Amino acid sequence: MDAEAAELKLLDTAERLFDERGVQSVGMDAIRTASGVSLKRLYQVFPSKDLLVEAVLRRRDETVRAALTAHGARVADGPYERALAVFDWLAGWFAEPEFRGCAFINTFGELGGVAPAVATIARDHKESLRAYLAEQTDALGAPPVLADQLALLANGAMAVAGITGSPEPAAQAKAAARVLLDAARP
Repeated sequence: MDAEAAELKLLDTAERLFDERGVQSVGMDAIRTASGVSLKRLYQVFPSKDLLVEAVLRRRDETVRAALTAHGARVADGPYERALAVFDWLAGWFAEPEFRGCAFINTFGELGGVAPAVATIARDHKESLRAYLAEQTDALGAPPVLADQLALLANGAMAVAGITGSPEPAAQAKAAARVLLDAARP
């Protein structure tokens, strides 16, 4: 298996295991066994678990950003609808059988205090959601704080859905977001 194929297999396996069990409870040996990649190749591609965790999060960040933007463009005609579409996208994600909560919230909770790179990646990811919402609220002429409030609703829904296993927090957050968006309309 070449380095590129091994990297993809390791990222896929690590992401799945981290989602299922948490980062700290999954060792490199478990990733090696589940991936079928040799220990030598694993450490050639990812010399440390920290680097593997960071790579998993960076890839997830790219995937989520692209999926959320594509969803908004596909289902919504304007900024008001795109802001609300975030919560519809969350509802779909929360309803997936493998949903275990937000990887960034979960990993930050496990490692954020001891892994500065993980903390930075998680913060950057959360800022990207806020920035996406700010694009929508700015286009509406709404006060800048509205994007922060909508991001807080989205992140709160992620946390609650991860704990409860229910997609309902997305609908509740969407209803609250609609109230805030309507109140900010001129």
